Amino acid sequence: MSRLWARVAGLFRSKSFIGADKTGNKYFSRMEEIDVKEKRWVVFRREEDPTSVPVEWICWLNGQRKRAPTPEEMAELEARRERVKLNVARLKKEEEERKAREGTGRKITTIGKVEGPDLTSFVRHFPPDSKGDKREDASEEADQSRVKEHEPQIVTAEPPEPKTTEPSGSGSSFRPGTWQPPS
Repeated sequence: MSRLWARVAGLFRSKSFIGADKTGNKYFSRMEEIDVKEKRWVVFRREEDPTSVPVEWICWLNGQRKRAPTPEEMAELEARRERVKLNVARLKKEEEERKAREGTGRKITTIGKVEGPDLTSFVRHFPPDSKGDKREDASEEADQSRVKEHEPQIVTAEPPEPKTTEPSGSGSSFRPGTWQPPS
């Protein structure tokens, strides 16, 4: 009961004004005798919008900073943020100019879908006969030569299995790499 009474009495004790930010939010603190801990809170100027609280004040409210940020410190940090924004804008502009000078033909997009990789340069590294035009014939010939060299021919009285779109087979009739997904 004494804790409850101390909390109620604490509401009427003097609170100390610590500071205000540029949006008009006011910050207060009070020492709790029971918890022996400083209580910190913010009174919002308009509606309760936690996104309007600057990072430095959030750190002070959470106890990550012992001292509240001073107005000079806040002005310095705001000026630094503005310099960073200007530098980022300048770097983006220089990057676009450099791309335009190089003439890569690729357009820099900041919003939307990202372009895929350029696969034509990757495909050029392969010999011309591996581009797919003779692949089926070559792979069938290679499979037949492998079967003739390493495995004995299995003769069955059953008719050949119809080709399906699903992978099937096991044992001696299974050939790795022969199944292709339906297109």
